[in-house]
Amino acid sequence: MLKLDSKCQNQTILNSFLYPLLKPASIHHSAPPLDATTIANLIVKTTNDKTLTKTLQSIKKWSPELVNAIFKRLWNHGPKALQFFHLLDLHPSYTHSSDSFDYAIDISARMRDYKTLWSLVARMRMRKLGPGPKTFAIITERFVCAGKSDRAVKVFLSMHEHGCRQDLIVFNTFLDVLCKSRKAEMAYKLFGMLRGRFRCDTISYNIIVNGFCLINKTNKALEILKEMVDRGLEPSLSSYNTMLKGFFRAGQLKEAWEFFLQMKRRKVEIDVVTYTTVVHGFGVGGEVVRARKVFDEMTGAGVLPSVATYNALIQVLCKKDNVENAIVLFEEMLKKGYVPNVTTYNVIIRGLCHVEKMDEAVGYMDMMKKDECEPNIHTYNVVIRYYCDSGEVEKGLEIFERMGGGSCLPNLDTYNVLISAMFVTKKSDDLLLAGRLLIEMVDRGFLPRRFTYNRVLNGLLLTGNQEFAREILRRQSKYGRIPIHFKM
Repeated sequence: MLKLDSKCQNQTILNSFLYPLLKPASIHHSAPPLDATTIANLIVKTTNDKTLTKTLQSIKKWSPELVNAIFKRLWNHGPKALQFFHLLDLHPSYTHSSDSFDYAIDISARMRDYKTLWSLVARMRMRKLGPGPKTFAIITERFVCAGKSDRAVKVFLSMHEHGCRQDLIVFNTFLDVLCKSRKAEMAYKLFGMLRGRFRCDTISYNIIVNGFCLINKTNKALEILKEMVDRGLEPSLSSYNTMLKGFFRAGQLKEAWEFFLQMKRRKVEIDVVTYTTVVHGFGVGGEVVRARKVFDEMTGAGVLPSVATYNALIQVLCKKDNVENAIVLFEEMLKKGYVPNVTTYNVIIRGLCHVEKMDEAVGYMDMMKKDECEPNIHTYNVVIRYYCDSGEVEKGLEIFERMGGGSCLPNLDTYNVLISAMFVTKKSDDLLLAGRLLIEMVDRGFLPRRFTYNRVLNGLLLTGNQEFAREILRRQSKYGRIPIHFKM
């Protein structure tokens, strides 16, 4: 557990990780280098609107590419991202692109700030930048994720009122949003009502097939596939690959293999995606030898493995075999000239963490930069979680500190893991840190669960930190984001 054995050490940790809560940053007004990470760091640290406005206006060479790169780095700090959008909108020589509006709309929707969302849509339309199909795909997806599927349908049906015409591509996109959110039944009902209007194609059917596969209803997916053929549409390779993956996902290895053999008998032109699906499917199903055999047979069948194929087998070896064999395959991959991506590294890092080889895992994080492959939020969260689970919270906090650099800010899962770790010993200093993490989480636009919120408040009260508990209550009342059912 985190050892805060002195007031000095405690203050160092709080200052290091939670600087926005303790004192305003002192920022010089000279123009920083035109680097997205540097500017994102500056935006996070600047607490005064006027100061930040002056700094942003001192930069003359803004471009949509730079602005969008900054949005990506501020993705997990919603309020700062929106502040950046609104203040840059005042720049005398720069105008936001439609992509920048879409980023701001997405962040507003994720924070469930629907008033800002629709004001941005109105502003976008006023400037004749949209809203377009991409904008509505973002909005509907966020509504579905927030449990507001009915409202998402209403938004889709009212797109024309905002000047955006509905067509088959837009309809397919919306069906895909519903299906990937495990709303296949709703998507199929809407599909049945509107397929004549939009003249649904093979892509439409593939989306519905995938939707039922995602909820393990492979029999229903097969029915949809048959319905597609009955309506005179020819299944594509994607149709077959989707169904094959569905069988493996449902743990139906026998049915998956028979379907694969049928594809061969029907002379379907099997590709690398098909083989990758089989390799991963058998491996996850516990048949590692069989997965490796298919992997080795690919080249003989005239299909070269891709990075995704290697990733699939490396993940299987980490989960079902041993991480040493996975590393051997990783090195084999490098010798053959393949360039690993962030997924490759993440599966290796997770495998090393699982066998408690944390130092090696962190070593692979450092290796990523040499391959111009930055660690992403999943990389950081895996390492932090395993450090915390093994009782090495100090090291977890050190990894957390790395995230303050602006290239990858912490997300909701990061905060939840660290806050939970503070409750292992229930020391006063640990719970004080949990409270500050909770404040930072909310300040960055995340919605903590009521359980987390009440747990922190109770912990602070039990350890004599009543005044800090009151401060959190005051902040929450200001934000009005979580119902207050707590009495001091």
